[in-house]
Amino acid sequence: MATFRFTAGPWNIHEGHETFGPGIRPPISFEEKIKKFKEIGLDGVQFHDDDAVPDMDNMSESAIIDYAKDVKGLLDKEGLFAEFVAPRLWFDKRTNDGGYTASLDEDYDFAIWRSLRSIDIARALGTNKLQLWYAREGTLCAEGKDPVKKIRQMRDALNTMLEYDPEILILVEPKPNEPIDRSYCGTAGHGLALAAETIDPSRVGLCIESAHSIMAGLDPAADMAFALAWNKLWGVHLNDQNGIRYDQDKTFGVENLRQAFNQVKVLYENGFGDLGNFECVGLDVKAMRTQPAADCYRHLINSKSIFLKLVEKVKRFDYTLQAKCVAEQNFEKLEMYVIDLLMGEA
Repeated sequence: MATFRFTAGPWNIHEGHETFGPGIRPPISFEEKIKKFKEIGLDGVQFHDDDAVPDMDNMSESAIIDYAKDVKGLLDKEGLFAEFVAPRLWFDKRTNDGGYTASLDEDYDFAIWRSLRSIDIARALGTNKLQLWYAREGTLCAEGKDPVKKIRQMRDALNTMLEYDPEILILVEPKPNEPIDRSYCGTAGHGLALAAETIDPSRVGLCIESAHSIMAGLDPAADMAFALAWNKLWGVHLNDQNGIRYDQDKTFGVENLRQAFNQVKVLYENGFGDLGNFECVGLDVKAMRTQPAADCYRHLINSKSIFLKLVEKVKRFDYTLQAKCVAEQNFEKLEMYVIDLLMGEA
């Protein structure tokens, strides 16, 4: 069994900005978004640091904390919780060449400052989770960095955060490419290896995003299983992806329903949500550019609906038949059973 708590971030409701075109929908205020999140059945909110404190670079440390406490009041009013805070390093010009792997010492120092302030914000919002998306942690120019030195620098950055707050949990969210094309931490295995080298590996885990696994040519359910095997799956970002392309963040399950089924299956079978770290099902999806403003939450509603429908499919899964097929080594039969189950014929 598992307890599923659903979250999304303010960025999941956006104006439609993308690499090849400007926004096409009007902006929506943070307050309106969280009210709607509650209305559509979400339990919590994911945050970048500047989602919670927009002008943080120009504020004192105490002012940052005070502002975050006000945001906590808004969440409490709607009956929502903060799942995590992630330092948005990749947006700042000082981290164009990476944050924790920056070429320049002053840029690395800025990345650390933002990360420690993100911890302050997280604690003010009532969560002990810091999420690290390694967006630019690598290099665009292979010869521009000493990769061994910079990978060790990533470890040192984690150690600084762990030392700063003895109760903070760090969730590494690996991604193989885009916007950086030579990632130093591109997969779940890289994330766990990095965690193992820190001063406190027990406080460093993973958030697996479906699309990121697919972009690495891997299976998201297998990555989740790998993390679950070591009690390191502390969050998931569910979405879908049409092959090894740019990060699409499509509605969960719309491209590969069987792949989505197996993600739900591994989470359900292993008690995700009740493993001790308040694990949540993050719906990291984006609306299509064609989506009208009047229905711009549809991708979140659909993702949760598909997830819950697949939970019911998992509950109906015939483990006796599975065992029989395994004993007979008749995997064609098992595979067809799964397809029939997903098509409503089993």
